[in-house]
Amino acid sequence: MIQLLQSEFGFRDVEVKRLDGYDNANYLIIADGQKYIFKTYMYKEEIMDLVTAENETLLYLHQTDSNRYPEPIIFADGSYLKTIDIEGRASICRMLSFLEGEFLGDIVHSESLFHSLGIFLAETDIKLQNYKNYTIAARQWEWDIQYLNLNKKYIDDIPKARDRNTVHYFVQQYEEVVRPILPELRRQVIHNDANEWNILTQDGKVSSLIDFGDLAYSPLINELAVAITYACYDKDSPIEWAVIILRAYNSRLAIEEKEVKILYYLIAARLVTSVCNSAHAKKVDPDNSYASSSEKLAWDMLYRWLSINPLKAENAFREAVGFDTIESVPIEEAIKKRHLYTGTILSLSYHRPIHMVRSAFQYMYDADGNTFLDAYNNIPHVGHSHPKVVEAGRRQMAMLNTNTRYVYDQLSEYAERLLSKFPDVLSKVYFVNSGSAASDLAIRMAKKHTGYEQLMVMEHGYHGNTQTSIDVSDYKFNNPKGEGQKNHILKTPIPDTYRGQYTSDHPNAGIKYAQDTILQIEKSDKPIAAFITEPVVGCGGQVPLADGYLGALYPAVRKQGGVCISDEVQTGFGRLGDCFWGYEAQSVVPDIVILGKPIANGHPMGAVVCTDAISDSFGQGVEFFSSFGGNPVSCAIASAVLDVIEEEGLQNNAKEVGDYYKALLIDLQSTYDCIGDVRGSGLFLGVEIVKNNSKEADTELAHYIKNELRNRHILISTDGPYDSVIKSKPALCFTKDNAKTVVNNIDEIIQGYMSNKHS
Repeated sequence: MIQLLQSEFGFRDVEVKRLDGYDNANYLIIADGQKYIFKTYMYKEEIMDLVTAENETLLYLHQTDSNRYPEPIIFADGSYLKTIDIEGRASICRMLSFLEGEFLGDIVHSESLFHSLGIFLAETDIKLQNYKNYTIAARQWEWDIQYLNLNKKYIDDIPKARDRNTVHYFVQQYEEVVRPILPELRRQVIHNDANEWNILTQDGKVSSLIDFGDLAYSPLINELAVAITYACYDKDSPIEWAVIILRAYNSRLAIEEKEVKILYYLIAARLVTSVCNSAHAKKVDPDNSYASSSEKLAWDMLYRWLSINPLKAENAFREAVGFDTIESVPIEEAIKKRHLYTGTILSLSYHRPIHMVRSAFQYMYDADGNTFLDAYNNIPHVGHSHPKVVEAGRRQMAMLNTNTRYVYDQLSEYAERLLSKFPDVLSKVYFVNSGSAASDLAIRMAKKHTGYEQLMVMEHGYHGNTQTSIDVSDYKFNNPKGEGQKNHILKTPIPDTYRGQYTSDHPNAGIKYAQDTILQIEKSDKPIAAFITEPVVGCGGQVPLADGYLGALYPAVRKQGGVCISDEVQTGFGRLGDCFWGYEAQSVVPDIVILGKPIANGHPMGAVVCTDAISDSFGQGVEFFSSFGGNPVSCAIASAVLDVIEEEGLQNNAKEVGDYYKALLIDLQSTYDCIGDVRGSGLFLGVEIVKNNSKEADTELAHYIKNELRNRHILISTDGPYDSVIKSKPALCFTKDNAKTVVNNIDEIIQGYMSNKHS
């Protein structure tokens, strides 16, 4: 190569140093006291066209600026490009001037530095406003944000399912928010790769821009999206740094409102492009460290970006460029409008209700730009707006959705998958539209099978909002405003080893509770058709049934002719960590299982699973028909939920994160006398708040903690007979960092409360 350089450029004393490169070989040339960059590319006709276009662009810029951009250097024959045999292969070669300066990635960042970056990029784009190059205009490739869809083929190269689905989420958001307005955006030739290793600085300011190999004819706003991504992806507060660049750019080249509106999603799209291409590069060339050098930073920012409310980002961007921020409707007005059409009996959470507008995985976004960490809502079981679930519903809805009087494959296919999660004896499933409807149907089936009317229910139990499910829900019928206990209902005390008659110190507490319940059955003048309970009594205060309770009780229920119903609406699908269904923790198999809430991640669906015998008995009665119970869309969505649980290992995540979460809470319990009990398993936990190290419920403090957490943008709730139990049952994608955030905030809140109380 030295001989080549000497003959082509007249160099005498030549030194060559190989530089890192993504998909081409670059060299630093030191010749006769001057520095140059020599670039080589594998010969392809399309590469020749693109490199020619790049040279033409640099020469265009050099008409007015000679020191801010690399300058093409001519070969001996006056050409700017040559095809030369290098190491046995035909290579396209070019020489560029070398620009001095420190890389943006090597220096300490400051507000003035970022301001100069915004100015520099705007001035560059102004120079290129009227520049035309049809080779660049015709280019369609993965690193141009407008062609984000071209990166979809690389998503499967990302090793972790959770990471893949995070990428899928942002791709969906791009399609929803950005794609419809792409035709309206300003387009021109842009540099398209203003990353920290393509930007040079001198004296604390941006001085040069190098490597024009990613030139694109693209929406102008993409220039900023790319620059902001790389400038901010190592920042804890990326929005604060982004607005500096944005404001400076806008001072030279005005940004349009429609561009600001989508900038959050464009930045996410660039991050998606980066991680997809890094994953693909590692797959095809594991030894190329340059290709994945920024991968960790990109992933870190992508997850940080997920925690930022898109509206907060947009308003920060709008303010930076002089547009009015988007103001939400005052919450009082929103509530007033709601009550125009619904009764006030439809309750709201928290002293200060929240107006939600979007959500993603374990986050919810309100209308004021706040992000809430959701440690409470167990209905979006695999995460809010999970892309796999969303896509399954969208695709099936576009294909077929009909009532259950027609034969379609989705019902039988999902039924088979669902039943594979149960013991063989539980072999039939009936689909409905909610957990409440499932409870109603389960009771109807039990009565038909046994011929009995009397039902045994659990103290504080809750099973839904239909009349039948209210009749079997002590939480509802025993409410001061409730209808009271019906004559055909037999209620048994909750086997609570914290507050109950037999505590955790009592040997065989679960057996003792069961014996008392069996005695109730034996004393009853009528046999019971069914005994129904949740494995963990949620409305009772997240109370797990005492160990051994169901194992002793179920045989007695069956012996007198009844059936055993497990309500798994809240505890099923791996939430408890150690087991997929809550009843498994008691080493029993029920006769009927009720499913709802998480079965379809919030899509209205429920199910009753039962034995062949119960199904046969039910089949002798009046026809069962649910217009949309198990419709194709519901089944497709529910099947996607099972996919995600398996792919992302969410049951194991519930176990690992839940154990960590519970351990943190138990540590907190040793610090504060007001924490009487920490109970539950997996991501279904309860914290009993009490007074003065007693078992007297402290409802006031529990509510204070709940509402203070809300004020700190953490969602959690209270329950139990005294509404004094903090309950946490987040989506199964919840992380250890999320758990630590919740517990640290509870610690601070209690500490502050105690200090104020004693001051």
